Amino acid sequence: MPRILAIDYGMKRTGIAVTDELQIIASGLTTIPSETAIAFLKDYFAKESVSKVLIGEPKQMNGQPSESAPIIEKFVVDFTQAFPDMKVERVDERFTSKMAFQTMIDSGLSKKQRQNKALVDEIAATILLQDYLSRKMI
Repeated sequence: MPRILAIDYGMKRTGIAVTDELQIIASGLTTIPSETAIAFLKDYFAKESVSKVLIGEPKQMNGQPSESAPIIEKFVVDFTQAFPDMKVERVDERFTSKMAFQTMIDSGLSKKQRQNKALVDEIAATILLQDYLSRKMI
């Protein structure tokens, strides 16, 4: 069974998470510089079978797009041009970064480890993907 991949795209860094082959468990894959995302994904898709990509959709508390929405929308356009046959689903990403940071605290990571923004982005993508999987099971 092909994997599902989640992308937490940001201005500087992009967190990426992926499921196992049975699409049950989400795991952090990596964090990459955002400008390398398309090239990274081309390489990854050449090696792994992926059926769907989730891309975080940043929203404010009132449901309106956040200030980073135009940057992510441009990435979505670039992604769909680069991978026209890949199924893309947008997923609300509100609170994923806060949840990622709290997960780091709960895991007992030191203050210095919690300052690793790349790790926060990777965990946020994992939370986004695991939440999607949980909702899919219901």
